[in-house]
This record gives sequence, C-alpha cells and structure tokens, in this order.
Amino acid sequence: MLRPTLRLVATLACTAALAACTSDAGDNGAAADSADRRDSASASARAGAADSARRIASIAGFNTPESVKYDSDQDLYFVSNINGNPSAKDGNGYIARVRPDSAGSSFTTDTLVHGGRNGATLNGPKGMAIVGDTLWVADIDAVRGFNRRTGAPTRTVNFASMQATFLNDVAAGPEGDVYITDTGIRFNPDGSMGTPGKQRIFRFKAGAPGAVAVENDSLGNPNGIAIEGAQVIVVPFGANAIMRWNPTGGATMTRGATGPGQFDGVEVLQDGRILVSSWADSAIHVVRAGQNQMQRIITGVEAPADIGYDTRRNRVLVPLFNGNAVEVWSIGAR
Repeated sequence: MLRPTLRLVATLACTAALAACTSDAGDNGAAADSADRRDSASASARAGAADSARRIASIAGFNTPESVKYDSDQDLYFVSNINGNPSAKDGNGYIARVRPDSAGSSFTTDTLVHGGRNGATLNGPKGMAIVGDTLWVADIDAVRGFNRRTGAPTRTVNFASMQATFLNDVAAGPEGDVYITDTGIRFNPDGSMGTPGKQRIFRFKAGAPGAVAVENDSLGNPNGIAIEGAQVIVVPFGANAIMRWNPTGGATMTRGATGPGQFDGVEVLQDGRILVSSWADSAIHVVRAGQNQMQRIITGVEAPADIGYDTRRNRVLVPLFNGNAVEVWSIGAR
C-alpha cells in the first residue's frame, strides 16, 4: 500500500458480522458498474479468453483493507484492516476472516485477531503469508505471527532496531524463508507522506532473527512480493517494471514486464501467470507465462491494494483501500 496523499477513512467498530455482501444487480451506481464491467470485458478480450474477468461480489464493511490472503485448507479469506493511519502504532488493527459458502456467492465475516484483545498486538497490518499454521502479518516495523485457526499470537520478529519504517508485504519461500518488503515511507498524522527510510527486503526463518536480504535505492519503493519457483517477484510503487530476484545470486535484480507503475499487490498463479494491481490506472494486470508483456484484465477498481487469489474458484480478491470493501472477480482458468 502506498499513495502520495492518503485519504484516511472514518472507522467503525469491528463486530462479529463485520461485512455485508451485495451482488452486481443490487449495487448502487449500477450504470458506473456496468461501464466498469464492459471495460473489463474489453480488456479481457484483448488479454485472451482464458483471462476473461467477471465481478462476482463486493464485500463491504472493512476499515482500510490492505491485503487479502486465501487459506485453501480452511477455504476462507483473511483481510488485514489498518483501521487508521498506516504508520500509527495505535493498536487497533485487525484481521477479518471471510467465509464463502460452497459456491462462493455469499459470505460471512468475523474477526480472527484484533489488536489489544486476547494478548494480540496489531497496529497497521498489511501483507500476509501462511507458513504451516502461522499467519505472518507485516505491521509497520515488525512481522507478527498468529495461529491461523485460533488467532492466538505465536511470535513477533521485530525489525525496529534495523530502522524499518513501512513493512508492506510478506511472502513465504519453499525452504521456509519469509521475505518482507520495506517501502521506506512514513505517513504523518495529517496524512502527508515522507520517505525517511531505506528501500529494502528483509528475510527470516522460523526461530531465527531477521536480517536484511537486499538494500538498494533502485528497488523503486518495493511493495508487493511473491515467490515463483526459485525466484522472488517484487512489484514497486515508485517504478514501472516487475523485478525478479534469485536469493542465491546475491542482490542483483532483473527487470521484467513494464506497466503503468504504482504497483501494490502481486500473485503468481499455478499456471505461471502473474497478476499485479496498479493504483495508476485502477486495474489488475496479467503477465502470461513466458511473456514479457503486461495486459489489463480487470478495470474500475479504485486504489486496489494487496490482492489475493482463491485457487479453488479461480477468483481474484481485490481490497479497495479507499472503498472499505473487497471485490471478488472470477477469471478464466488455464
């Protein structure tokens, strides 16, 4: 998540029934939604039939949702809610738990973990990753682990001593390494943004302390991060190209497909496609396996933050940072 000026949204108290789901037919602004769907259909046609996209639902009632993570074992979505200023250690961040029905057309929502409750500390939660039964969450200058079934706190890896300023997204490697981007920014109480920190990627393993894996101003304010085989995929907010990094090959980054920039979330699908969200054009883009071209498949999603992917239903989960909602889009399988 990153934006030159932030519109902080008034927040509501979290309840057991946090979100309400509305279908396309019942949404307000139906004409605008229809235009968005036509744009997405046109973009999908250009990308190819297998990348066709259709909006399924909009799940409302979140508080500055930044990231969505799909838990395939439990068949549910975790949604991180900043619930205030993304840089404030206010202790009121929370992780919502969204359960789709068997068809995935209706949803119920409750809370897995809330800052200040049941021994949990959570300030401005952002990207997430699952390792075993641990849900790792980036939280300003720390990465916090919670049991993904009970919400009980399990471990905190603190990066404050390394002057981390804006830990943003988290990805788990096949060997148990956990990677975290530090975008190097800070939001002031009035919503203005400064860049007091370094642009880095941190890394840690279970039971081991955290360390700097890459530190480089050319990272372009690294935001989203994902794993593709032996490579780490990084999408920057301050540059316009996907970057690839082999952790065994030093700190060298190679540029991949280019696009509009202001990238936030990234997902690597099993068929090799890469999905990227962009604030610059309010869209989700796809890079097909073996290609170096970025194409829009979903449009009209203003301020799309760290996307998730429902592997059971082939659905993209798009948190609308300024809209306090998560949109669910179906895309073609390959």
